[in-house]
Amino acid sequence: MKKREIEVLVVSDVHLGTYGCHADELLSYFKSVKPQKVILNGDIIDVWQFRKRYWPKSHMKVVKYVMGWISKGVEVYYIPGNHDEMVRKFVGFDISNFKITNKLVLELDGKKAWFFHGDVFDVTMQHSKWLAQLGAVGYDLLIYINSFVNFISKLMGRGKISLSKKIKDKVKSAVKFINNFEITATDIAINNKYDYVVCGHIHQPEIKNYTNHEGSVTYLNSGDWVENLTALEYNQGAWKLYKFTEDKNIKHFIKEDPNEAFLSNTQLFDNLVKEFALTKK
Repeated sequence: MKKREIEVLVVSDVHLGTYGCHADELLSYFKSVKPQKVILNGDIIDVWQFRKRYWPKSHMKVVKYVMGWISKGVEVYYIPGNHDEMVRKFVGFDISNFKITNKLVLELDGKKAWFFHGDVFDVTMQHSKWLAQLGAVGYDLLIYINSFVNFISKLMGRGKISLSKKIKDKVKSAVKFINNFEITATDIAINNKYDYVVCGHIHQPEIKNYTNHEGSVTYLNSGDWVENLTALEYNQGAWKLYKFTEDKNIKHFIKEDPNEAFLSNTQLFDNLVKEFALTKK
C-alpha cells in the first residue's frame, strides 16, 4: 500500500524504554508515512526510567527507522523533553539534516510555527524534580497494571480502559494544570506573533484556537504513544491530529515479530553507535 506523504510530522512523548510505550504501533505508523520534516518533540527515550534489562527490539527498531529517515535526507529535529533531558547537553548539534535544539520556529506557508516540549511551564519540574520523577515511576507502574487489567477485560469480552485517563479526568488539579499549561503557552505565542504553538509533555492531544486581547493562535499538542497513540501532521496549509486507533489502513503496515527479544544495555549502545555512524556516511 502506498505511503501517505506528509510535509511535517510531529511526534512526542514516546517514552521508549518503558513498559507503557507502544513501539510496535509507532513503527507501523512510521512505515505508513513519507514525511519531509520530522520533529521529535521531547520524551522520546525515557532516560528517567531506563532499565538495563528492558529494551525490546521493537524499541530499537523505532530508533533505527528514524535514523533511516536521516540517511535518506529527511529533515529531523530533536527537541529534548524532561525525560530525555540529558540530550540537552548536545543542543546545537547540527549535522546535515539532523539537528538538536531546545525550540524551533518554522515558516509554514507564510505562517510561523513555534515548537517546544513544554516542561519549562511545569512548576514541579522547576522546583521539585524528585517529585516529578517519582510521579513518572508511579505512572509507568499504573500503565503496567493497566495492561493486566485490559488483558482480563479482553477475556471477559469487554473493551480496553485507561486507568490513568480516568484518574486525570476526575482529579480537578490535573484538569487545572492542563488548562493553565495551554493558556500560558498560547499567551506567549500570541505575544511573539506566532500563528501556531506546538507542544507535547502533558499527553493530551489537541488542536484548538485561543484568543486573548492581543490576538489569536492555534494551539496544538501531539499527545503521546503511551495512552493516546497520536501525532500531528501538517499538509497543504492545514494541521491534522493523527489517531492510530482510528487509522483503518494501518493494518497493511503492521508486521508481527514472533521472535521479539530484548537488547542488553551494551547491545543498545553498540547498535546506536553503529547506526549513527551509518547516517554520517
